[in-house]
Parts: sequence; structure tokens; C-alpha cells
Amino acid sequence: MAETATPSETVNRVRGARRSPAEHLAEAFTSGSVPGTVTLTEIPYQAMVGIRVDRTSDAGARVASVTGGLPATCGDVAGTGSVNTLWLGPTEFMVVAPEEAHDSLGGSLVSDLTTALGNDAGQVVDLSANRTTFELSGSHARAVLEKTCALDLHPRVFKAGTAVSTELAHIPVMLWKTSDDSYRIFPRASFADFLGRWLLDAMREYASPEVP
Repeated sequence: MAETATPSETVNRVRGARRSPAEHLAEAFTSGSVPGTVTLTEIPYQAMVGIRVDRTSDAGARVASVTGGLPATCGDVAGTGSVNTLWLGPTEFMVVAPEEAHDSLGGSLVSDLTTALGNDAGQVVDLSANRTTFELSGSHARAVLEKTCALDLHPRVFKAGTAVSTELAHIPVMLWKTSDDSYRIFPRASFADFLGRWLLDAMREYASPEVP
């Protein structure tokens, strides 16, 4: 009789089989970072779910009860703690949560959202493999982004807690300012290598002493 894997063995098997889109750049990210000035890391395997629903409908209220809220306008982020929802459009959102929230790792985020939507108009799509997450932080993180981003990133305009769709190095991304000196960047997996290398090149000048 064949042995049945335990849930923990299944989870470990899933984790062991994965390769993140920028895994091969991990050492370059470490060596290219300047602690306290600008650092670049990948936060792989986050659970991400795309939602289409009218936030003012009964289905929207049910979905919001799972996510901790749905953002009302462009730039807003709803939720507290580890589960956050970013605004993509009036009826389109992206939920971002830790990897353990994913159904394949013992969580229930996707199934809970699907159940909340029910048979009402809308859509719940697992996007976890569609994007990866870069975290750019430090006192010069904004300066790195300003080399390519057309948005006004000055803190009086782009405040902590804001997330928008934009382009970096001509790559479409979601850009989320998580604190005064920290940003999370969500490129699609196929663009992760290019954008990671571009950011490293943009950071290079800060590895050298400033010229008086």
C-alpha cells in the first residue's frame, strides 16, 4: 500500500520545488546593496490574489471581510498587518499576503475569497506565480527610483501607505511605499531579471564615497 504524505511533508515538498524569479540574483543583491543607504532584496513567494468585484455590493462586503477591507480610490491600500489589498481600478484589486496564506501551503486565502464572492459578478484569480516582490529601502531608495519613474515621488505627494501602477525602466509594476524609506515593487516574473539588474546598476553610484 502506498504511503500517504502528511500535510507538513506536502508543504515541504512544494517549498523545495520552487524557484523564485530572482533567486539567481540573490548574491548580486547583497553585494550591490549599501546598508543604511540603499538595499535591494527579493521577498519571494508571497500569496497574491487578483479580485474583480464592486466594492459597494454585498459580494464586495463579503470579500472585504476576508481581506480586512477594499481600498476606495487610486493609491489606497486597505488592510492591517500581514494581509493588504492594493487598488488597481474601481472594481479591481490585488491582495498581498505572506506565503503561508496560500492554499498550497496550508492557508486558505484563495478559497476563502472564492467562497466570499460566491456566484455574484466578479472574479478571484490566484496570481502568486505571476509576480515577485522586490524591496528597495534606505535613505537613497527614492533617488534610485527617480532615475526612471515618471511619478512625483516626493514625500509630500507620494506618502507612505500609497500604492500605484507605474513603470520602472519601461517595465510595468505596482509600486507600494511601505514606509518613509522603503518601497515594495511588484514586477511580473518574466521581467524580474531585467528589472533586478537595472536597479542594481542604478544603485551602483551609492557604493562609492561622495565627491566633496
